[in-house]
Amino acid sequence: MKVVHYLNQFFAGRGAEGAAGLAPERIAGAVGPGRGLGLDVAVTLVCGDDFFGEHETEALPQLLAWLEEEAADVLVCGPSFGSGRYGYACGTLAREAVRRGIPAVCGMHPESPGVPAAAGAAYVVPTDERVTGMRDALPRMAALARKLGARALIGAPDAEGYLPRGLRHNVLDERPAAVRAVDLVLAKLAGTVTSEAAAPPERIPPPPPIADPAGVRLALVTESGLVPAGNPDRLESNRARTWLEYPLQGVTAFAPGAYESAHGGYDVRAANADPNRLVPLDAVRALESEGRIGGLHETLYTTTGNSTPVAVAAGFGAEIAQRLHDAAVQAVILTGT
Repeated sequence: MKVVHYLNQFFAGRGAEGAAGLAPERIAGAVGPGRGLGLDVAVTLVCGDDFFGEHETEALPQLLAWLEEEAADVLVCGPSFGSGRYGYACGTLAREAVRRGIPAVCGMHPESPGVPAAAGAAYVVPTDERVTGMRDALPRMAALARKLGARALIGAPDAEGYLPRGLRHNVLDERPAAVRAVDLVLAKLAGTVTSEAAAPPERIPPPPPIADPAGVRLALVTESGLVPAGNPDRLESNRARTWLEYPLQGVTAFAPGAYESAHGGYDVRAANADPNRLVPLDAVRALESEGRIGGLHETLYTTTGNSTPVAVAAGFGAEIAQRLHDAAVQAVILTGT
């Protein structure tokens, strides 16, 4: 069985954020986590997180060309854990590999953007958010990769240890319908029932467009981790547990050296050189002075979106939204990374 492994620049030993712009590379044999898979990895494909995200139309075809050239039996991606850029690259590459007839398995946290990127085509083994889950993730990914490479029958998600892919199959149940219904009720009462249909994701309809921005009170909100220099309130660089607010009275722009990013998920050097590229306070002040918006809410709301669980982030959103509502804010510029 010929295995091809995909890694980002960090896990391939090419460097950390400073090497995130690395163009695709092909390395013979296993490197980094590939040595822990227990599989005969023929080739390791590598690409920097930033390069893939910024040059996907260039990186993806090159990686796929190498993958097809190797005539791989199975592609293994990651594990990428809670990393957003790395996870997206893994999910996207795995999806396109499957569409070309090469089975693929990824390892990532269930809330990674790589899961929807995989689009149900590739198998995704759930992992911890942190790299400390490596020892647990690798053998589970390898077990599924062996089956995929051998074209063996893959069982249900619970049995095989992968995330549901949104596929439905009819199964013949020997029990009469009445017995099955009673069993389900008893399981529900016991708290052990497993739904046969996953709840759809929450869909929030967008509000109507602003008819006249000149009469609107605008607020600035960000998950880019923008804070005053020195991060005096110790905003977490990832897996944030809180959001913060800072006054904007008398602040016409975010001056370099006075503000910085505490975010741990991207290279913040360019952002710190001009924090207004994270939150466009300078541009909004110009619009305000020109009368093109009604005014700026004089408070910045900030947090770090890096690996923050969806439920926690939803809580942040509800709390900040209440503050905005109480302040009669009518529109928000929400910037991310």
